[in-house]
Amino acid sequence: MNDAKSTSSEGSAAGSFSLRPLNGAMADEVERLLSGRTRDIRLTGDLRRRYDEKSWRQTAKVIRSWMIWVAFVDILTLALNAILLPPQVVLTMVAPACLLPPAAILTALVWSKPRAAAVQRASLLVGMCLILLSVALVGVFAGGEFYERHLSIMLFVATSAITIFSVPLAWTVAIACYALCLYFILQWHNPILDAGSVVAATLFFSCGIIATVVARRTMNILAQKTFLLDCRDQRRVAELADANARLERLARTDPLTGIANRRWMMETLEGLWRNDRETGVVAAMLMCDIDHFKALNDKLGHGEGDRCLVKVAGIIQSCVRADRDLVSRHGGEEFLIVLPDVDEDEAIAVAKRIRESVEAAALPNPSSGVGPSVTLSVGVALKSALDTDISLANLQHEADMALYRAKEAGRNQVCVFRRPHQAAPSATEQIAARR
Repeated sequence: MNDAKSTSSEGSAAGSFSLRPLNGAMADEVERLLSGRTRDIRLTGDLRRRYDEKSWRQTAKVIRSWMIWVAFVDILTLALNAILLPPQVVLTMVAPACLLPPAAILTALVWSKPRAAAVQRASLLVGMCLILLSVALVGVFAGGEFYERHLSIMLFVATSAITIFSVPLAWTVAIACYALCLYFILQWHNPILDAGSVVAATLFFSCGIIATVVARRTMNILAQKTFLLDCRDQRRVAELADANARLERLARTDPLTGIANRRWMMETLEGLWRNDRETGVVAAMLMCDIDHFKALNDKLGHGEGDRCLVKVAGIIQSCVRADRDLVSRHGGEEFLIVLPDVDEDEAIAVAKRIRESVEAAALPNPSSGVGPSVTLSVGVALKSALDTDISLANLQHEADMALYRAKEAGRNQVCVFRRPHQAAPSATEQIAARR
């Protein structure tokens, strides 16, 4: 239906419609068509093009198979006739019978890949005209009993094509009209039939072909309805996937700062621990805490406290490797940072850079006991592949301990946790850049 405006994109793969989501107007059109009566479904515009793209592969395969099979049957029938019928009768059949195979094969070749709708329509209609004419003329040239027999065979061939070709209704009607007109004209010239018999036979076969066309129309509408249901399901699945993705982002993101939350961080670290390496440092963990944050909230209000958290989170993210390091809000004014594959000097350098950057931002905290602006205390703990007995919980506890020591030492410092078996640190290694 609506074949005059339907087009098939050159070289487009069947099923490519599924790669492009429906826009709002198309989704509304799908809902409108599905909300009405099934028999009133008419696809137009982009929906029609999508339907053609989706159904082309199957339709083309059916048409090619039918054309090849008809050509094979025609050649086989001619060979059998040469064996079973008198030579003079067979010779009259050869010329019209030879018209069918080239027409069928050429049509199959045209439908071997997507082409413009006008080319496909012309090839199918011309091919069917030549095929039906060939079958009819075989009987006309042979005469006698073969005359009416082959005209009936011609109508059977047309009916089979109408039944299985999932093409626009206008194409189907054109094939049906051509077959009935050809039957009537050739039967009218049949010397063994009178006019009444010709009219009666034509009306009889017309009823059958009209019923076949109606059935084909119903099948087309049902196929288009299935397509519309698929489009709606596709959109709903896409909306559900998008909603799930948003929920997943919300589940792993801190709503205030926009960085990862504690849950996501711990799940990620558990995966990191399962993929532990055999040599080298596995990770450094930095626990950061905003100094005297409660005093800031009490003095400036929770709104200013929230703005401070957002700015500090941004500063921390700007100081780490975006493609490798992990940053999360661990709770309240605490931030947890994990630096994969760094040694102790690198971890201390990052911690120092974060502390200095927060201090340099000069965010106001007039109630701080350290200074007039917001400062940060950082605890650092490290785990290498040699520390096989250090679990994730152990490392986090060590980072907490280092942070506690940094606060005890006066805050606004970086402190590194040392295990008993490790070498004693120098003052520079233990505490970095006291203001």
